[in-house]
Amino acid sequence: MTSPTALVTGAGRGIGRAIAVRLSQQGHRVALTARSADQLAAVAADCPGETLVIPADITDADSAHRIFAAVEDALGPVDVLVLNAGSATSAPLPRVTDADWSAQLDVNLTAPFRCLRRAIPSMKERGFGRIVAVASMASKIGEPYIAAYTAAKHGLLGLVRSAAAELASTGVTVNAVCPGYVDTSMTAASIAAITDKTGRSPEAARAFLDAKQPIGRLITPEEVTDAIMLCVNNSGITGQGINVDGGTVQS
Repeated sequence: MTSPTALVTGAGRGIGRAIAVRLSQQGHRVALTARSADQLAAVAADCPGETLVIPADITDADSAHRIFAAVEDALGPVDVLVLNAGSATSAPLPRVTDADWSAQLDVNLTAPFRCLRRAIPSMKERGFGRIVAVASMASKIGEPYIAAYTAAKHGLLGLVRSAAAELASTGVTVNAVCPGYVDTSMTAASIAAITDKTGRSPEAARAFLDAKQPIGRLITPEEVTDAIMLCVNNSGITGQGINVDGGTVQS
């Protein structure tokens, strides 16, 4: 029996790296895409199973088609799609430029939409598919200074819910995992920004983000990966936004 094929976007580091390695350990052939070929190669080296490295900018209009075509040519149709690529910026709302707004929508909402649109026909035809988007607690609540990011992540959760309802009878599930602040390079950038803008020490800035989770610490990439794998392995879960945020959002 052929091993299932998984595609992970934003696979070069952080949550993307953790889920790619986990999928490989559990017997998936894993296609890895992100902008950095060097980072992807390092992740591929940590995967015990077959991998395919596809350097690409997910925000390019034709990248979804090119990435999926490459996976299909090398590994066959995508069975599991993890939409992890994303980025965050912060600024007071009056200072958010049109370019800032568009950039956040492009990477956090439009790119996942294009990948989802490209994945669905083949999954429906085969009667099986698992799609998991890495969203955010910002998909469910608003916080100051991240209006563009929050709007995009709210949109991503809406996209997941609509797609899940549309595909519920087809064997294809669509879910979102909504982390709090995760111990990744993205959060490290947030810590640096807090330090730069407020004059706090890096240690104080990290403690500020730790305290945003009621459990008093950052979430680990492995904890997010556990939730993603639950969605991959359980056909009864669809249309959900699963919080992995240390109790920040109770739902």
